[in-house]
Amino acid sequence: MKAWLLVVLLALASMTLHAREAAPLAQDEAVEQRLVEISSELRCLVCQNESLSGSHAELANDLRREIRTLIRDGKSDSEIMDFMVSRYGDFVRYRPPLKASTWLLWFGPALLLIGGIAALLIYLRRRNTAIDDSPLSADEQQHADRLLDRKDTQS
Repeated sequence: MKAWLLVVLLALASMTLHAREAAPLAQDEAVEQRLVEISSELRCLVCQNESLSGSHAELANDLRREIRTLIRDGKSDSEIMDFMVSRYGDFVRYRPPLKASTWLLWFGPALLLIGGIAALLIYLRRRNTAIDDSPLSADEQQHADRLLDRKDTQS
């Protein structure tokens, strides 16, 4: 048993000795750094809840390749963003600009929250006014007593 454990530990140690730093994906490290910065601001169009830099979808790979090409062509970050937005719309950005077409995107959740609170308050006010606190009439009191007496005799 001890010999087996020693073999496993030696195998793990030899693996760590041969481990190297991961090679960059491109020859130019500056291009890769800019790619990561730009693609982290863009949404994967397939995954939709993941950034373009973190996605493993085929379309994300194609878009990263396209961004690399644009970087090598000397385009600025804003030109690359404008290109992506012109091609895929404001949805591709994690933080779309504030303009008339994106107002609902920016203020929609707050409007839903305010509307929900208003509806709850209206409901609670109507419910409180619908409760009648007046005492029972004589007929209602007799009927209630009969129902309660009937319950006592059944138990």
